[in-house]
Amino acid sequence: MRHNKKFNHLGRTASHRKAMLSNMACSLLKHKRISTTVAKAKALKIFVEPLLTRAKTDTTASRRIAFRNLQDKFVVTELFQEISQKIADRPGGYTRIIKTGHRLGDNADMCFIELVDYDENMAKQATAKKPRTRRSRKAKSTEASAAETPATEATAEEA
Repeated sequence: MRHNKKFNHLGRTASHRKAMLSNMACSLLKHKRISTTVAKAKALKIFVEPLLTRAKTDTTASRRIAFRNLQDKFVVTELFQEISQKIADRPGGYTRIIKTGHRLGDNADMCFIELVDYDENMAKQATAKKPRTRRSRKAKSTEASAAETPATEATAEEA
């Protein structure tokens, strides 16, 4: 029975799953956005968010825990120097999953997983759209009559 065993095994052995999540976390922290399946993205979110929370406090112990999980010293350095500065005031929810559709070969649900603070498209302020005006015949007829009026006045003055 699998009582209280809630994480997704992803059809892999424990060592393969750990290595895959570690590699995916390194790629996410390097590139800030990766494309993967929805199931892997949800498992990666559970794996990487505690590391991002740990990165807020730059201590030797937290660096060792991050290195134990990531196994890449350049990614750990980037995590504690750059990424931790951006997420310092965020209380949680460091990643976002955006579904993109289905993969062509096997119809798997695909998505992007990205770091929230590094998304340039979402961070930009929404530009105010111009109000759309409705075109109607009445407006054209009033403009046309206004244009005709000065012409009739000019002819009346000449006469």
